[in-house]
Amino acid sequence: MTFTKALAIVCALFGLAAGPIFAQSGPLRIQITEGVIEPLPIAVPEFIAETGAARALAQQITDVVLADLTGSGLFREIPAKAHLSRVTSFDAPVQYPDWRAINAQGLVVGAVSLSGGQLRVKFRLYDVFSGQPMGDGLQFSGTKDSWRRMAHKVADAAYARITGEGGYFDSRVVFVAESGPKNQRVKRLALMDYDGANLRYLTDGSALVLAPRFSPTGDSVLYTSYETGFPRIYLMDTQSDRRRALQDQPGTMAFAPRFAPDGRTVVFSLERGGNTDIYTVDTGSGALKRLTNAPSIETAPSYSPDGSQIVFESDRSGGQQLYIMSAAGGDAKRISFGEGRYGTPVWSPRGDMIAFTKQNRGRFHIGVMRVDGSEERLLTAAFLDEGPSWSPNGRVIMFTRETSGSAGASALWSVDVTGRNLRPLGLAGAASDPAWSPLLP
Repeated sequence: MTFTKALAIVCALFGLAAGPIFAQSGPLRIQITEGVIEPLPIAVPEFIAETGAARALAQQITDVVLADLTGSGLFREIPAKAHLSRVTSFDAPVQYPDWRAINAQGLVVGAVSLSGGQLRVKFRLYDVFSGQPMGDGLQFSGTKDSWRRMAHKVADAAYARITGEGGYFDSRVVFVAESGPKNQRVKRLALMDYDGANLRYLTDGSALVLAPRFSPTGDSVLYTSYETGFPRIYLMDTQSDRRRALQDQPGTMAFAPRFAPDGRTVVFSLERGGNTDIYTVDTGSGALKRLTNAPSIETAPSYSPDGSQIVFESDRSGGQQLYIMSAAGGDAKRISFGEGRYGTPVWSPRGDMIAFTKQNRGRFHIGVMRVDGSEERLLTAAFLDEGPSWSPNGRVIMFTRETSGSAGASALWSVDVTGRNLRPLGLAGAASDPAWSPLLP
């Protein structure tokens, strides 16, 4: 399904229109005007602590739910000081007139209990103007240490019920954490929640690492390492940190790996004898297959969600452009025809768009286009923007932005697929090469 069709369905379900909407009654909806979304006013009172031990966690969970929803750019918080009603019981009747009076369109009510180290979080979502709950209440259980994940799950559920599309908050990002001066930069593989919390390093920084990529199940990571002096591809289990070289042929350089949707095949670039082509390798048997055979440089391959096609970059036409070919190899079709150079293409999880890096007239851009190359749209412009990665729902793109000058540093930024809500992630140190995981199980 294309993004346009999906948006049309959401519009139909929630009463969205192409012109301005100033709703005072009717079903809960996000306001859209010619592709510009007016954030929906939402109230999230502090979750109720149903046991004394849960008081601090109740506030923390509320804060994360709010940060998730408002950070998406689709929701606007009505602050607690404006609330006329106070939610004192999870099962108490909702005083809809009080919430309508402050123009809240959505209301999230939650409760938290902690007993014997086990945490339970309940929530309900209400459509204030229609005076009805949106679906049944949900409950999430786990250990005390998993409270952030439960908050993300609540936010994902609320997001999905209002927008009609899946959420992306309960996910992780693997990236390259950087430290030290620019001429002696130390780069370590690192893992974090999508919002920067729970940071953990996967490598020690003794070797240069690049381009980490998640498996379809999110439990392992591919990356390129220079620990032998030449680029080699490694596969690491993110739970145990055990790893192994996936491709280690003498006299070659392997880089830019990415999983196929089945998780058993990896596509990558292999430089051999001065020529760089695209290959696949079976993660179990190690069987190698060559997909391209040209004197040009072919790299940065990315599978379509159904695994039938691969988009990649090549200079076979004299400049860096994007091409699509069958996953089995063979003839490739060029899809980029605008000014400048195109690289690092990544297929959207929805299957309808390809994100890319574009360099033109001294500026770098993150952009998107349809899979046939039509409707190219640039979302950013900066000294150096590169390396897009899609959120699990195909709504948001995370990328690397580097500032100019001797003190310039790399940082992770994100932008909505419409070009709205451009924002830095706000990590303490420099970072690059982000790759988004699927939603966690």
